[in-house]
Amino acid sequence: MDKNSKWKKKERLENFLYTLPAVILVAVMMYIPFVMSGYYSLTQWNGIAKEPVFIGAGNFAAIFTGKSNFLNSLWFTVRYTIGFVIFSNILALALAVCLTRKFRLANVYRGMFFIPYIMSMTIVGFIWKFIFTQGFAKLFEATGWESLNLSWLGDPGLAFYSVVAVGVWQGLGFYIVLYIAGLQAIPGDVLEAAVVDGATGPQRFFKVVLPLLGPSMTTCIFMSLTNGLKVFDIILALTKGGPGTATYSTTMQIYQEAFTNNNYGLGSAQAIIYFVVVLVITQLVLKAMSRREVDL
Repeated sequence: MDKNSKWKKKERLENFLYTLPAVILVAVMMYIPFVMSGYYSLTQWNGIAKEPVFIGAGNFAAIFTGKSNFLNSLWFTVRYTIGFVIFSNILALALAVCLTRKFRLANVYRGMFFIPYIMSMTIVGFIWKFIFTQGFAKLFEATGWESLNLSWLGDPGLAFYSVVAVGVWQGLGFYIVLYIAGLQAIPGDVLEAAVVDGATGPQRFFKVVLPLLGPSMTTCIFMSLTNGLKVFDIILALTKGGPGTATYSTTMQIYQEAFTNNNYGLGSAQAIIYFVVVLVITQLVLKAMSRREVDL
């Protein structure tokens, strides 16, 4: 065997040994639990009994026949995600455009908008719960504004908007940073050419800037989509899914079914269905957004 063959064999062995710990870790933390969830979704198991009872597609039948709250929680999650994606991206883009202008306190405002993002979502939830229950009550006493006297967390309709507003407020800084990076990456000569051609401010934004922000928009929309679909912490801290089950997200429903009701079979079935739903939605959104991207 020549030296070249020995060196290639040694390199392959080293590559295998270096990647083996990562492969084992990913398999233990992700792939094996996923396969086990697939098996448990076909069983009735409380997490304590030694052997799960195989019931076939019984858990899936219970989900789609409305015997669990899964479909209602899925509908809430879809509505929350749509609101979260729309308002997060519109506000973040508008603020990013403002913060890319040269003025004295631009960097200070960027830091202020980013602070909520680095805070724990649970802490953010508790802060806003205090604001909705105690802060608004004090402001109502001082101002008399009826909008401050509403039951923002106790009314099912208002609770939905409250949860969306807090979620948008918490994550807004992250998307602002991404949009600022995209705006600063646009070549100045392209904008100058648009000015020379007589394009107005709105025309430059919608016809030049917005198409060139395609990669940034794809990233922001995808990130906000995934963050909306996995919402859990803020709802747990703000409403705990209430009033009733009005703000029950799918992740909270799965958690409740598996770890509170000790129904691991039904909880696993819900998790499998939700995995498929999220996979389909994210792939469709990515494909739709990638088609609209414009290369610089």
